[in-house]
Amino acid sequence: MPVEITTVADRPELANADVDVRGWPEFMRHNRVSEAYFGQVPAVFPGTCLIATAGDRVVADAHAVQFARRSDFPPGGWEQAVVWAFTDVRRGVRPDAACALNISVAHDLQNQGISALMLAALRQAVGDAGLDVLDAPVRPTHKHLEPQTSMDEYVARTRADGLPCDPWLRTHVRAGGEIAAVASASWVIAGSLAEWRSWTGLPFDRSGSVEVGGGLVPVDCDVAADRAVYVEPNVWVRHKFSTV
Repeated sequence: MPVEITTVADRPELANADVDVRGWPEFMRHNRVSEAYFGQVPAVFPGTCLIATAGDRVVADAHAVQFARRSDFPPGGWEQAVVWAFTDVRRGVRPDAACALNISVAHDLQNQGISALMLAALRQAVGDAGLDVLDAPVRPTHKHLEPQTSMDEYVARTRADGLPCDPWLRTHVRAGGEIAAVASASWVIAGSLAEWRSWTGLPFDRSGSVEVGGGLVPVDCDVAADRAVYVEPNVWVRHKFSTV
């Protein structure tokens, strides 16, 4: 069945439709910036949020916020872009850039090229909005298999054809993106040890680094302080639409 991709501005009734992606680690659902802002993104930035349908079914979505660039590629990555975007809306600042927050595809349709279609459509939507660039704090597909490997080392790996070894980074580069920097603290999750035990099923009974399923890096556990913190690095990829 063919996939139709539209903006939320064109189909506002689908703004809050759920995409059944499955497999997302439970602990990743507890980012405080995301909890505060993500649900508002389609209503505030409908022209750069996309919905893909196959018949009556929503099969994919993509969200991007708009903001005025302060500095290129902040270490705060995903979180920083979201805070900038909503601060700009509150202050009435005109945007010149967009930041992709996610591209999600239904679990039974993954690895069929839909994510690449969504990325191409998101690039088009950002360009149509008159913005200069689409930046993306990319979460590499296979980094969770090597949580002890530094992100800089991981990103530097390329295939014989010069493209990144990681599939999602490779999709971005093929679409016209340029790998620019590592966002060292893009997605932060802090919680008590009881919370981390409930999220992961792990004991969290010793201080130090703890590897958790789906984590790109280990979690830092401090038993005496009753806290554990996950600081996820992402990879800044820039998609340009004009000379900037």
